[in-house]
Amino acid sequence: MSRSFGFIALLLVTGIVGYLYMKNTVAVSPSEDGKAGPRATIDIVGVKNDLNAIAQGERRYWASNSKYVSIDDLRADGDISMAANGRGAYQYSADYSENAFRITATYQGPPLAGVPHSFNIDQNMEIREGP
Repeated sequence: MSRSFGFIALLLVTGIVGYLYMKNTVAVSPSEDGKAGPRATIDIVGVKNDLNAIAQGERRYWASNSKYVSIDDLRADGDISMAANGRGAYQYSADYSENAFRITATYQGPPLAGVPHSFNIDQNMEIREGP
């Protein structure tokens, strides 16, 4: 009697684990219905990290030169090590003056639900979504 109860319990636990596994793998698989998938999520996290790195580079440059500069100037001076002004479908641009800067990442890919159109960061080091 106890052996059959143990076998039934094992089957039940295996079924629950299998169900949870299938439900979770479907939740993270790429979608084909125009919604953002895992690649877009990875790009968004990377874009936020890039914005932070560029902003830190601006702060370092300002500390030694008392002004803010373009992304290309930061790269030339060695304050950032990014090879390109973008990641995935996002492109970076900088608006700057001697006292302030704003780095913007703008989405330029196909329209996808759940993908923000733009992010920006300024000298306050806060990433904001939108214009």
